[in-house]
Amino acid sequence: MDDTFNTIKKPLIILTGPTAAGKTDISINLAKAVNGEIISADSMQVYKYMDIGTAKIKPDEMKGIPHHLIDVIEPTEDFNVFLFQKMAKEALNKIYKKGKIPIIVGGTGFYIQSLLYDIEFDEYDHIIPIDSTRYRRELTDYYDKHGAEKLHEMLRDVDPDSYESIHQNNVKRVIRALEFYRENGYPISEHNKAQREKKSPYNFTYFVLNQDRSILYDRIEKRIDIMINEGLVKEVKGLLERGCTPDMVSMQGLGYKEIIPYLNGEYSLEDAIYILKRDTRHFAKRQLTWFRRERDVIWVDKDNLDTMNAQLEFLLTKLREYNIVV
Repeated sequence: MDDTFNTIKKPLIILTGPTAAGKTDISINLAKAVNGEIISADSMQVYKYMDIGTAKIKPDEMKGIPHHLIDVIEPTEDFNVFLFQKMAKEALNKIYKKGKIPIIVGGTGFYIQSLLYDIEFDEYDHIIPIDSTRYRRELTDYYDKHGAEKLHEMLRDVDPDSYESIHQNNVKRVIRALEFYRENGYPISEHNKAQREKKSPYNFTYFVLNQDRSILYDRIEKRIDIMINEGLVKEVKGLLERGCTPDMVSMQGLGYKEIIPYLNGEYSLEDAIYILKRDTRHFAKRQLTWFRRERDVIWVDKDNLDTMNAQLEFLLTKLREYNIVV
């Protein structure tokens, strides 16, 4: 076995960036170059039967590279950062035992952060599943009566940082933050900040793909057009027929929550596509904001590194500098 795996800190490669940045192609090439396996850090690709709307990698596109945390959860089940961290650690151990290097690939920044810094959730996670608590019922009733925007404004009063970082439509996370404040007397953002200051137990490199905003937005719009042509509407309809409902975690993902109202006759397909493109652009912008706040990231400028070979050589050069590969 390579001496790299006998060091105190085991090697870990992170390859992330905004949606439609081209993570899939470069990750396959990188995995081949470093004898790696890929762990998906995508909050939606973990679900079965959700292929088109998540831009999920196809089996033939994997080129023989093992992928973990893809197609492992039923769309009727909840998935969250706590489960991701648990399952990702199990995958890490399997990869290390093979003497290979794990590569975390995906755009869900909080998932990546939770694994990279081994964030602890025990202090507040116990309050999340208890749906019968009085305060949770109060918050849920308030949301039902007044809507997501008003519930979100409640968070602004007690936790301005979480108010800025959590989108108002992510009702579960808004409620979680309000619960945490009620339970502990201080904001969940303070807890998360303290966790982010922890040292990573890994010898890691954290790559973030980036390119000109106009090019990225054009890629997003073209990708969505392809999704529609490949049958996104049919996929969403099939999920609803399987018993999925709009309030489920899986159906809150981009590409699903915009199509459901169209299927319900609330607006036209043209409007649904417009909203999906707009919301995906906004999502990409929020992703980039998140990554800019992270420590120790290495930006991969695709405008200057405009070929796959150039990007791969840049990654490998940095990995050698960090003693991840020789």
